[in-house]
Amino acid sequence: MTAVLVLTSIIVAPSVQADHPLPFTLKLLTVDANEGCDVADVDNDGKLDVIAGRNWFRNGEWVARPLRQINDWNGYTESNGDFAYDVNQDGWVDVIAGTFIPTKVHWYQNPGADGLKLGQMWQEHELVDTGLSQNEASFLHDFDGDGKPEWISDSWNKDNPLYVWTLKTGDEAELVRHLIGEKGNGHGMGFGDINNDGREDILVGNGWHERPEGNPFEEPWMFHADWEQHASCPVHVRDVDSDGVNDLVWGKGHDYGLILWRGRGTAEDGKLQFEEQIIDDSFSQPHAVEFADLNGDGKDELITGKRVRAHNGGDPGGAEPPIVCYYTWNADQDRYDRHVIEDGHVGIGLQIRTADIDGDGDTDIVVAGKDGTQILFNGLK
Repeated sequence: MTAVLVLTSIIVAPSVQADHPLPFTLKLLTVDANEGCDVADVDNDGKLDVIAGRNWFRNGEWVARPLRQINDWNGYTESNGDFAYDVNQDGWVDVIAGTFIPTKVHWYQNPGADGLKLGQMWQEHELVDTGLSQNEASFLHDFDGDGKPEWISDSWNKDNPLYVWTLKTGDEAELVRHLIGEKGNGHGMGFGDINNDGREDILVGNGWHERPEGNPFEEPWMFHADWEQHASCPVHVRDVDSDGVNDLVWGKGHDYGLILWRGRGTAEDGKLQFEEQIIDDSFSQPHAVEFADLNGDGKDELITGKRVRAHNGGDPGGAEPPIVCYYTWNADQDRYDRHVIEDGHVGIGLQIRTADIDGDGDTDIVVAGKDGTQILFNGLK
């Protein structure tokens, strides 16, 4: 199928400030330029800990413990995300990480009970030298449904090839390359069934790759250069308005605008149809977007915020105060309503993580940006 996006705009008031039903308590863990984080049980005590760049933080103590060395680079750190995964399958969660300009992906081996108690650095192992630079963000994502995630990196260079890398675990762990497209990349990435054919596609800043019917690592993908956007990482594909057609939720990573593209199906000529609706344009740089059930109603809320000093403050609105918000879908008004979680002290980086960190039955939020790695404890329960 050859499909070209047809985009129209609908005039709907951006999200309004709703009553704030949820209190959040802020816990600052550390301050550095790191922008990646993850949540996992690092020390196997049954409690979720926080991983963030150079350090990990034990649940309850929240003291910085050493993990790996990361160089500073031009206002950033040489790391663009943290991914907790037991790479060598020894029962202790490790960390996988890539970076912006260098081309290698590494994994960092959890030293186990004794090593963690001693504050040992985690041993670095190379997974692969991809040969590809200009990496905006990476993801662990299970493309083939086998329960083991694959690695994929988004590039801000739209002409970079796109690969999915299968993960070989064990002591000789490595990433194995599979071509998705010789070209077709760009700032922004997401996964989901954009054309409603029942197969998960890959979205990038300059279009989308249509998944084949067969093996996704052996059959060719078709690229559709349907848009040019400087989109968030990730872009979310989900049926927001429950009309049976998938929509796209994304942020302008380096400008003002949190956007909903409402799916309107496929026209007779095969073109995908969307209507654009502004969710919120009151702050810039919603570079990471996440969904999780914060209020316990069984429905996911939209979570984002302002990335702190992206491009070292050179983006539109780059000098404005940080903010973190969540949004609930208002079906009666056909729009998202905004709830401010924190205004003026907490922003985001490249990843937003959600989990019940304190074990009280509600969902908490972890962010890591250039104003610090922080936990936002949900006060629902």
